[in-house]
Amino acid sequence: MRKVLLPALIIIGAALLVIRIFYLQIIDDTFKLKSENNAIKIKYDYPERGYIYDRFGKLLVANQASYDIMVIPREIKNLDTLEFCQLLNIKKEDFIKNIEKAKVYSPRLPSVFLSQLNKVEFAAFQEKIRNFEGFYFQKRSLRDYQANFGANIFGFITQVNDNIIKKNPYYKSGDLIGKQGVEESYEEILRGIKGVTYTQKDKYNREIGPYKDGRYDTIAVPGKDITLTIDAEIQKYGEELMVNKRGGIVAIEPKTGEILALITAPSYDPGILVGRQRSKNYTKLYRDSIAKPLYDRGLLAEYPPGSPFKIMTGLVALQEQVIDENTTVACHHGFSYARGRFMRCHCRGGLLQLHRGIYESCNAYFGTAYMRTINKYAKPGYAVDVWSDHVKSFGLGQFMGYDLPTGRRGKIPTSATYKKMYPNGGWRSTAIVSNAIGQGEVLMTPIQLANMMATVANEGYYYTPHIIKKIAGTTIDKKFTTKHVTTIDKSHFKPIISGLFDVYNMGTAAGLRVEGIDICGKTGTAENFAKINGVRTQLKDHSIFVAFAPKDNPKIAIAIMIENGGFGSTIAGPIASLMIEKYLKKKITRTDLETRILNTSLQGQYAKLGGLNEDVKRELRIKDSIAQLKLKKQNPKLTTEVKMDSTKKN
Repeated sequence: MRKVLLPALIIIGAALLVIRIFYLQIIDDTFKLKSENNAIKIKYDYPERGYIYDRFGKLLVANQASYDIMVIPREIKNLDTLEFCQLLNIKKEDFIKNIEKAKVYSPRLPSVFLSQLNKVEFAAFQEKIRNFEGFYFQKRSLRDYQANFGANIFGFITQVNDNIIKKNPYYKSGDLIGKQGVEESYEEILRGIKGVTYTQKDKYNREIGPYKDGRYDTIAVPGKDITLTIDAEIQKYGEELMVNKRGGIVAIEPKTGEILALITAPSYDPGILVGRQRSKNYTKLYRDSIAKPLYDRGLLAEYPPGSPFKIMTGLVALQEQVIDENTTVACHHGFSYARGRFMRCHCRGGLLQLHRGIYESCNAYFGTAYMRTINKYAKPGYAVDVWSDHVKSFGLGQFMGYDLPTGRRGKIPTSATYKKMYPNGGWRSTAIVSNAIGQGEVLMTPIQLANMMATVANEGYYYTPHIIKKIAGTTIDKKFTTKHVTTIDKSHFKPIISGLFDVYNMGTAAGLRVEGIDICGKTGTAENFAKINGVRTQLKDHSIFVAFAPKDNPKIAIAIMIENGGFGSTIAGPIASLMIEKYLKKKITRTDLETRILNTSLQGQYAKLGGLNEDVKRELRIKDSIAQLKLKKQNPKLTTEVKMDSTKKN
């Protein structure tokens, strides 16, 4: 039996191998199609990308026809290089460079020689393309932006590189792919599926008909349209308010987690990243290390949250039962929390309870509340972890899971943080009390601040922020409709909300009220340091404001961070009031605030960063003036005066 078994296995294995080889070579032609077969011409039919709409159905991004000149290096014959270059208005050196690049990719397969010709360029070259063997046109669709705002939301499309081609066999040389924004997040949905046609050629390289009667040909499937959660009107308005300023604005609908506005400043017109000038324009944006227009500050910039974080300090202290609504703290224009240690405060001082502590933003009150939270437990490390877990239940200190391809987790310190900082131990609540007022080791992104306010507006729950509202023929990811509940009891939110409401009535934002809208908000000012010429230098504080409205049944929560903007009520606060009114009323009654903000420039402050030379300062002033003139044309009520470095406290 053993003598028979081994020969039998060998015979069976050999038979299976022969059958498989016969199938692959005679019956199955798919491998032949995938190979560099010179007798089969492969032509792709590229579908239109899906359209992009705002939450109310307004078209934001459509398509326009574009044409690539493709080349198969092996098929180039009798080429008049001079005529070819003159028709396309390119240099001979560029011609040689592009041909060599195509040869490296493949002498037999088509690759892009020159991309994104418009209709006029295409028409001129089409008349003589018969003179240029080895070259042909490939029709594609490029984006046609119906809006000159929202670049950070849309992203852009660009040609795939070699790494993408190696990782994903769907893409071929010259194919387009979404980068950044929703173009990247929803690439597979927006791109559709390209069609393929196989054509048989004879030995003279002439087309003789469909390969295998078109058995393997496929039809292009258009990309699906998507509807965003963005309100185009407040997105555009917010970007106008942020001209000549740097920072981020994020607005969220509390009951759904839908992102209403996602603004980064400075930004750019998305239309400049379309067409043959795309690469040149992108390089210019990428190399702007001063303003960083490609850096989405709403998602990526991590800032100390300042006084808005007192909301969290109060909620955790209430939950841990170390304070209640009636707990009274004495403020002597500051907080003496250890020998020789004093935290200054700008409130009116005296005896304060929670309500007044919120609307006057008392450092002494929340410093006391925080220390009581930490001191409740025998071990400060354990106490910090308890506090941290409460804070993280609001989605802070972690990636939030939203549907955009970029982001930062921020920072909420834990015991591990302080073990690294104090390897020998010995630290107590007095060493970390700055966390109470949003300084210390706490860092947050604007979208995290906005989500924090949405959670407070909902009295203890939130939905993962997201920018997709609807996909044609498909449902959105269920994680965006899953409720997240915090560790804070619902009953503790009411006294906090009451205090936030009076921030607008008798507190730090009293001058920012909007008639007919009950707004709950919190001003903030965060200290700001930077290294200039190697020296740690304190710069003008960041201006911060968070809010939601209306007080009952909130429809919008918002966070504004203005770099080097000064007091929270000076720039960030007015922007919050204006954005809320624009969204809820569709018009502006606080035209005094609007005019002041539109005419406020911080370019002078930014010129100080990094010890900029006079040429750079002059360039900033020119950009400032151009931006103001553009706004003046759009809004005749603006003054022509450019106010530099406005720091007046409201």
